[in-house]
Amino acid sequence: MTDQLLLAIDNGTQSVRALLYDLNGNLLEKVQVPLQSYYSERPGWAEQDPLYYWDNLCKASQLLIRNSSYPQEAIAGVAVTTQRGTVINVDEKGNALRPAMVWLDQRRTEGVKPVKGWWGIAFRLAGMSETAAYLQAEAEANWIQKNQPEIWAKTHKYLFLSGYLAFKLTGQFVDSVASQVGYIPFDYKGLDWAKSWDWKWQAVPMDKALLPGIVPPGSIMGQITPQASQETGIPTGLPVVAAAADKACEVLGAGCLEPNIGCLSYGTTATINTTHRKYVEAIPLIPPYPSAVPGAYSLEIQVYRGFWMVSWFKDEFAYREQQIAEKKGIAPEALFDELVNEVSPGSMGLVLQPYWSPGLKVPGPEAKGAIIGFGDVHTRAHMYRAILEGLAYALREGKERSEKRSGIKITEIRVSGGGSQSDSAMQITADIFGLPTARPHLYETSGLGAAIDLAVGLKLHPDFNRAISAMTRLGEVFEPDPATRDIYEGLYHKVYKQMYRRLKPLYEEIREITGYPTRSVS
Repeated sequence: MTDQLLLAIDNGTQSVRALLYDLNGNLLEKVQVPLQSYYSERPGWAEQDPLYYWDNLCKASQLLIRNSSYPQEAIAGVAVTTQRGTVINVDEKGNALRPAMVWLDQRRTEGVKPVKGWWGIAFRLAGMSETAAYLQAEAEANWIQKNQPEIWAKTHKYLFLSGYLAFKLTGQFVDSVASQVGYIPFDYKGLDWAKSWDWKWQAVPMDKALLPGIVPPGSIMGQITPQASQETGIPTGLPVVAAAADKACEVLGAGCLEPNIGCLSYGTTATINTTHRKYVEAIPLIPPYPSAVPGAYSLEIQVYRGFWMVSWFKDEFAYREQQIAEKKGIAPEALFDELVNEVSPGSMGLVLQPYWSPGLKVPGPEAKGAIIGFGDVHTRAHMYRAILEGLAYALREGKERSEKRSGIKITEIRVSGGGSQSDSAMQITADIFGLPTARPHLYETSGLGAAIDLAVGLKLHPDFNRAISAMTRLGEVFEPDPATRDIYEGLYHKVYKQMYRRLKPLYEEIREITGYPTRSVS
C-alpha cells in the first residue's frame, strides 16, 4: 500500500497542474502548464475554448507521466479539481456547443421572470427580492437561453468544467456533488439536485435531464477510457474518483476539517472557510458550499477581487519592481515584502476597504472600494501594505460573521493560495486576526485535497480523519505580535468597521447618478 501513488489534476484559472503525491501527503512530482485565463469578444465577457482546457490537461499529464521517475503501475488512481462556476454546453457526444463561460464573466440577464407563488411572497416579505433577482441575472444558463436559444435547444448536458473533464476522462456524464458551485438548481442543504418544488427551478429554469449524474466526493466516477489514455498518457482502466471544487479541496488539503479552524485562501478571490456538519447560511439565501468531505458544508465568505488587487498594484504602481525582477529572473511579487517592511503597521492611517467588485448582501450590491486617510507622507509602499491590511480586515469581518451564525469560535487560522507565500502577508494576517496563523506544509493544497479524496475513495486510508492526519501538517506558524495587534484592533473597530456604514449613502448616490453598479430587477 505504501508504494501506491495518487495523481491529482488541478485545472485552475491561470494554470493546469498534474501532481503526484504519496500517501504521506508529500508532493513527489509536478508539471504546471500556464493557461490564458480567458478571451473576451466584448467588454465584461470571459470565455475559453473547452478543448483548450482538455488539451492542456493532456499536455500536463503526458509530461508528468513521460518524465516521471516512478513507474506507471504505482499510480493508484486519478482525481480532478477545477476552478468553480465555469460552465459548458455539450451535445450527446460531449462536444462543446459554444465557448465555456468562465467564472470571471460579468454579463448579466435582466428581465428574467421573477420567482412567483409563495416563494415570491416570502422573498418580498423578507426583503430578499433583489437578492433573488441578482442571482437570476447572474445565472449563465439564463443568458444562454435568452440570447442563444438555438444553442440551448441543442444542449444535451449543461456541465461545469469539472463535469466536462470527467466526461473526457471516463466517457460518463458524471460529476462530484462537491463541484456544484454556481447558479444552478442545486439543493445546497440536501447536497443533491433541488426538489421539483424548489424556487431554484423558477429562478434558473431547465430540464433536470440536462444536468449530469452526481456522486459524493470520494466515490468512483468511472475509469480512464482507452481514448483518454491515449491523449493523457494515464493508464487505461485507472479509477477516477470524485474530488471537489478547488476552494473546497484547498480547505481539505490544509487540514481544516474542524469548524474552529479558519482556512483563508489568498487567491484571485480571497475567502475564509470553515467546515461544518450543520447547514449554516452566513448570509440569507447564500448557502454554504459542498465540502470535499461527504455530508459536510464549507461555510465561505468571499472578497471577490481578493489577491487580484496585488496584480492590480503590480500593473499600476510596481514598474520599478518589474524591472528589477526581470533583471534578477524572479517574479515581481517576490520583491513586494520589501515594500511592506518599509511601512509601519497601520500604514500611517491609510485604510483600504477592498470592495473592488460589488457584493450581493455583505457588502451590498451598491458597494465600491475606498481608501481613506491619505496624507503627504504616504507612498506606494503604504498603499501596498494597506491592500494587505484591508483584505485581512475584510476576512476578519467574515470570520466574525461566520462565528455569529455558526456559534463556534475560530481559534486558529491556516492560509493557502499565492498570498500565503508572502511572510509579510502571513504576519499581517496573524496580527489582525490576533491568532496563530500557519501555512500548510506544502503550497499545492488544492491538489492535495483532491489526493485525499482519492486516497479515501480507494480505501488507501480508511477514513478522512486518518487521511488528514497522515497527509497534512503545518508548515511555518506566525504568532501575533501584541503591540502590532493593539494597533490593528483600534483601526479595525474604530475605523474599518465604520467605513461601509458611513460610506453606504454615498455609494447609493453614486449608483443613482451613474447607474453603476446596475440594479437587479426582474
